[in-house]
Amino acid sequence: MHVYPFSAVVGSDDLALALSLCAVSPSIGGVLVRGEKGTAKSTTVRAQAALLPQVTEVTGCRFACDPAAPDPACPDGPHPGGAATQTRPARLVELPVGATEDRVTGSLHLQKALSAGTAEYEPGLLARAHRGVLYVDEVNLLHDHLVDLLLDAAAMGRCSVERDGVSVSHAARFVLVGTMNPEEGELRPQLLDRFGLTVEVAAPRDPQVRAEIVRRRLAFDADPDAFVARWADAEAALTRRLAQARDRLPQVRLGDDALVAIAEVCAAFDVDGMRADLVTAKTAVAHAAWVGRDEVTREDIAVAARLALPHRRRRNPFDEPGMDESLLDELLGEQPPELDPDGPDDSGPDDSGPDDSGPDDSGPDDSGPDGPGAGEATPGRDDRGQGSGAATSVAAPAEPYRTRLFTADRTGRGAAGRRSRARTTVGRTVGERRGDTGPIHLPATIRATATHPCVVPVAGTTETTHGWQVRRKVVEGREANLVLLCVDASGSMAARQRMTQVKTAILSLLLDAYRRRDTVGLVTFRGDRATLVLPPTNSVDVAATRLRELPAGGRTPLAEGLLEAAETIRRHRLREPDRRALLVVVTDGRATAGPDAVARSLAAADRLAAAGIDAVVVDSETGRFRMGLAARLAERLGAEHVPVGEVHADALTTVVRGRAA
Repeated sequence: MHVYPFSAVVGSDDLALALSLCAVSPSIGGVLVRGEKGTAKSTTVRAQAALLPQVTEVTGCRFACDPAAPDPACPDGPHPGGAATQTRPARLVELPVGATEDRVTGSLHLQKALSAGTAEYEPGLLARAHRGVLYVDEVNLLHDHLVDLLLDAAAMGRCSVERDGVSVSHAARFVLVGTMNPEEGELRPQLLDRFGLTVEVAAPRDPQVRAEIVRRRLAFDADPDAFVARWADAEAALTRRLAQARDRLPQVRLGDDALVAIAEVCAAFDVDGMRADLVTAKTAVAHAAWVGRDEVTREDIAVAARLALPHRRRRNPFDEPGMDESLLDELLGEQPPELDPDGPDDSGPDDSGPDDSGPDDSGPDDSGPDGPGAGEATPGRDDRGQGSGAATSVAAPAEPYRTRLFTADRTGRGAAGRRSRARTTVGRTVGERRGDTGPIHLPATIRATATHPCVVPVAGTTETTHGWQVRRKVVEGREANLVLLCVDASGSMAARQRMTQVKTAILSLLLDAYRRRDTVGLVTFRGDRATLVLPPTNSVDVAATRLRELPAGGRTPLAEGLLEAAETIRRHRLREPDRRALLVVVTDGRATAGPDAVARSLAAADRLAAAGIDAVVVDSETGRFRMGLAARLAERLGAEHVPVGEVHADALTTVVRGRAA
């Protein structure tokens, strides 16, 4: 299989530098590559792995022990001095997002356990990645239980397995490289911090650069051998430069002045913990070795800070990664250096994109809290919907808070998450079953075989033998859901700062969905129609941005909003039939748009209830006198009714205590 040459990659200078620095000093901790689809993230990572120096290991050791310093606790050891050695290329081990826990950490060798009755450990991907690169494409889509395993291995440098009668611990030190598209969701903060460096990549906007990328790719596809041969000299030069930088690394001096400058930069950017200081220092040393210096300068520190700090400055999931370049230049007192002194002259991508505006913000003002009720019209008021030109308002949400946990009813069978009860592959074992897929329940298998062994024919003979009655685990845990927000954006929501309270509650629900790894979607209704503002996605950042820009004004097409939500859920079920939906309707329950607005709204609610969609109605009605229309809607939906003030987790405790008193 041909690998695209690393030196032939165009338009990824920052990424090439970050990967090269990690190759020079693996203790930096790896690289997280963030960028839009189609920007050669995976191509660059795989190409750079081919330039890594070869690895010398003990012959026959499945855990790649270094002959100069073998792991004393190696399961294949102990290795005596003078053991036979072998040399091989460094491995790039890919971790699929759908991998099982057994495949990642290793597990009991099932065939030997069932045939010979011996408990032997079969190494997993972490053992194979030891002293190499562990690459996770779409790392932000990795299931939480696999993230926990990576955090353990990255923190301790070891993989420990205590399962199915196996107790094993082995070294697992690797360079962690992950690629992701931020539109599909963000990483957990704990895993984000484990990446030493981060790079933002985007497609270049210069037509000449884009044409050169296409030209090279077509040439590679047409004749890979000739293309690789054409870049062989450049690849060899890069390999030599990496080797020279690794040899120079121990001689690079990090002076006290440079160390203080690193501490000042990290303190000024208000990063959490001390890992940022350590990574910046290691990266600065590696950069000095890469460019051929024997002492760290402020230029090295500036390059290191730009790669090591942006992803560590996020205070909550809705903060954009990045840093103040002018502040960094002021702290270091120098002109900003180029990230790659030897790289091509490229003006870089233009990050500007189309204006992501919210829905049409024109429309007549709806009735306020003291206005007409559901289905009533104000005399003389235009009911043509959003196009009539009446004033609207855009309220800003306050700081989000911790919300109550809203879940779907019954037990599902969706992907592992943190919201609703479900039969999953990770969690508590609650029973056993027959089947061909799923984790094996070893005690139940042995018990069933001992009491009722099955008879199986021996291939090629007329004889029979006793076979195993294999049983699978029934595991109960938590699943991730589709949290679809259906938000009333009519004029009544804008009255008396009600929209600020509502947006704060929705933003808090989005934050909760982020932490529970849910898919989110946003439907709004105002004027005379409903709009799917955000199709179901894993990126709550985008949902939060759309929410902040959401205007309020116009009449209330409640029926249209509910029908649009029902259609969105139906389409999503076709793509992910196992992911259950939780519909959150945020409204005061008034329906004022179109003829028979109330009757059509109740009919739409009945349709959702008949489809078995779990729902929650967040009642935005406030004030002393309330009409209770949202509670009536919740009854027809078969949904939980929650006043907007009780979405806050602490508010529920206060309400319960008050009612008890």
